[in-house]
Amino acid sequence: MIRKANAKDIPSLASLMGELGYPTTSEEMETRFTKIQANPDYNTQVAEMNGEVIGMIGMILGTHYERNDHYIRIVAFVVASNYRNSGIGAALLKKAEEWAIENQVVKLVLNSGNRDERDGAHQFYTNRGFEGKATGFYKILH
Repeated sequence: MIRKANAKDIPSLASLMGELGYPTTSEEMETRFTKIQANPDYNTQVAEMNGEVIGMIGMILGTHYERNDHYIRIVAFVVASNYRNSGIGAALLKKAEEWAIENQVVKLVLNSGNRDERDGAHQFYTNRGFEGKATGFYKILH
């Protein structure tokens, strides 16, 4: 079942962030999730099986500066390791596409790290019609 995330999901979301490579405590996730939930441009969906949250997708509705349309950026997307390759990720991605259509958006965007352990994720995205078209740059400000 795919459903909108709620405060009861915070410990599971924290665990999933760890699986994504970003170790997160429940307290940290509670702070983040509270801010995210307060912004109507964000949408967090979870995959649940037998009462257990086993995946999530976090999205934000964005507005282009250079064009008149909107986009949806997937900012967090992960399935628990023991449930990967079982259709959960595809179902979460379908939910993102549905939200895009509801908002009259025709483009989904996401970033994925250029690390060997992300090769499977990159193949998952390309198999679902995503194209690698950009290079991301980051600068940490202290």
